[in-house]
Amino acid sequence: MSPRRARPNHPTEAELEILNVLWKRGPSTVGEVHTEILEHSRVGYTTILKLMQIMFAKGLVERDESARAHIYKSTSSREHTQRQMLSRLTQRAFGGSVADLVLQALGSGRRSSAAELARIRVMIDELEKRQT
Repeated sequence: MSPRRARPNHPTEAELEILNVLWKRGPSTVGEVHTEILEHSRVGYTTILKLMQIMFAKGLVERDESARAHIYKSTSSREHTQRQMLSRLTQRAFGGSVADLVLQALGSGRRSSAAELARIRVMIDELEKRQT
């Protein structure tokens, strides 16, 4: 019999979709999240409810049970979650090399807009200033 694995506290793709709604809308009911997701995906209400219950158990969301319709909110900011996921991806897929990750992202065939490239240049300039 294999030992039971602890649930990871990083979001799955479906959980990330729910988190994106919560980050955009702020604290929301299951129904509000479901309505938002229905705009681009055919997912049932009970599926969203079950996912949000799992997310609560994993610590990804908090739940306010004071009203009849429970209100859920993310326990982490979008930026914090993105940093965690990016760090994990960098370690697992790129052997810890941020340069390889960035080069792959920029060379992926998806064209970066002028505004995105300008933001990248500003960030590189700021990082170089910190190095001196």
